[in-house]
Amino acid sequence: MVSSKFIKQLDSRYGIKFNNEKLLEEAFTHSSYANEHPRAGIRDYEKLEFLGDAVLELAISDYLYRHFTQLNEGELTRMRSNIVDTDGFSKFAVECGFQAEINLGNGEEKSGARERKTLLEDVFEAFNGALFLDQGMDKVEHFLGITVYPLIDQGKFDSSRDYKTDLQELLQQNGPVDIKYAVISESQLPSNFVVELRINNQLVSQGTGHNKKAAEQDAAKAALANFE
Repeated sequence: MVSSKFIKQLDSRYGIKFNNEKLLEEAFTHSSYANEHPRAGIRDYEKLEFLGDAVLELAISDYLYRHFTQLNEGELTRMRSNIVDTDGFSKFAVECGFQAEINLGNGEEKSGARERKTLLEDVFEAFNGALFLDQGMDKVEHFLGITVYPLIDQGKFDSSRDYKTDLQELLQQNGPVDIKYAVISESQLPSNFVVELRINNQLVSQGTGHNKKAAEQDAAKAALANFE
């Protein structure tokens, strides 16, 4: 259950009052908790995370398109990638006080899952999915206007390189190229993904990272080093 203190904090800091608090509770419920408390009838956040991922990508894309008119498509894509990565969203989750509200099963709690960046990213996405269902895109935009957009305007996401976009632009200068990333191994503790990159069905490189996105960036970075 999310705390009454947190519910008051959402109102005071962000002007958010959920009409359906079950959605809010679902957004903070990990599958391990739902499995350990089947009689509570609480669903885990995975479907809300799926929705929230799309909601955030659309909202942030729209903001960048409208406010950074001097940037081209590749530069906009690169900036968006920097914003929506695991480090960014996990930090927002902590800053918004989400970390303490996550409902975890005993095993996950003991393993330190509350500190896991990928889990914090999931919760941030799930919260925005829940907010979208409860009050629509305008309220999501309002929330992001307090938490995310000011940092975008300050240039916090301009410096990191998007290796995937750079690789795609390099390879497709002379026409379409088939670029595919595939996860070939995954472990949760410590969280580690291994991704292979194939270009026109030829294995070019592998990458590792704490999540799929990071591993894909690492594989693209390795490929770029070879091509450049």
